[in-house]
Amino acid sequence: MRAVVCHAPLDLRLDPLDAEVIGPRQLRVRVAFGGICGSDLHYYKHGGFGTVRLKEPMVLGHEVSGVVEAVGSEVTQLKAGQRIAISPSRPCGLCRFCQQGQQNHCSDMRFYGSAMRFPHVQGAFREDLVIDAAQAHPIADGLSLAQAALAEPLSVGLHAIARAGSVFGKRVLVTGCGPIGALLIAGLRRAGAAQIVAADIADLPLACAKQMGADLTVNLASQPEALVPFAADKGQFDLMFEASGSDKALRTGLDLVAPRGVIVTVGLGGDIQLPMNQIVGKELELRGTFRFHSEFGVAVNFLNQRLIDGRPVISHTVDFADAAQAFALAGDKSRAMKVQISFGA
Repeated sequence: MRAVVCHAPLDLRLDPLDAEVIGPRQLRVRVAFGGICGSDLHYYKHGGFGTVRLKEPMVLGHEVSGVVEAVGSEVTQLKAGQRIAISPSRPCGLCRFCQQGQQNHCSDMRFYGSAMRFPHVQGAFREDLVIDAAQAHPIADGLSLAQAALAEPLSVGLHAIARAGSVFGKRVLVTGCGPIGALLIAGLRRAGAAQIVAADIADLPLACAKQMGADLTVNLASQPEALVPFAADKGQFDLMFEASGSDKALRTGLDLVAPRGVIVTVGLGGDIQLPMNQIVGKELELRGTFRFHSEFGVAVNFLNQRLIDGRPVISHTVDFADAAQAFALAGDKSRAMKVQISFGA
């Protein structure tokens, strides 16, 4: 069995791995598709992000779907041949955060492809994967395994919406229209937002944002003043989702969001200095959002029921043998949205 392993920045290899032993409450899964995430790219390009750094070779990947190959002796609700989306989140269930329903903040989280702890939690970009049965979410017959692998980034967007509170009837700005931003827009449309304005600095993600439900798209590279009218009368937006990780985008949003509006920061960026007088004066609420938990099942249901169509987000599918090329392509935002690796299941 082989896996996509990052040894150091720009050092990506297909390494052999020993097959894992399946436990009584586990499944052996043949991985079908894996989507390359922004965090995967950070490991590949820079060896980590923020203070998180690779200290040993690590299998990448956490956005995966697959087909059940074998079930443990105590698993009754799933069977071999079943197609599933796989949640990468494995909280302990015992710490105070899990007990309070905040599993995404688990003190002993094991999240695929994460160097936040050491030894690192090895990822899911491998030909075969042993998972806990609780991680498996069956997908509908008509849903492709490629779309099923979008359940994870869709979950991130849905959790961000939950952090914002009600979006029904609200005017919303989304800055950063990569895969998570685009899927977040689809979630906002489903949740009843009255107007969604999407901003980015490239045409490709904006075209995708339009397909996913944005009412208006703005290219700030070619139209740097296009959002200025929305700053009138102390700001026109009720909510803002900052999904680019750009300090400039966040600062601009402070002018565009109306008093007592909510800004949810979704994108990972560096430390940012904020004009606190403006936040205080407009009584703005700045909220973080981190991963997800219960939203994964909701995301799978939305995809299963065709309430959200993720196909426009998938721009490229690359064979497992060409994983290095897939990562290089995923890093080129002028050409690619979601790049998925096909493992051949």
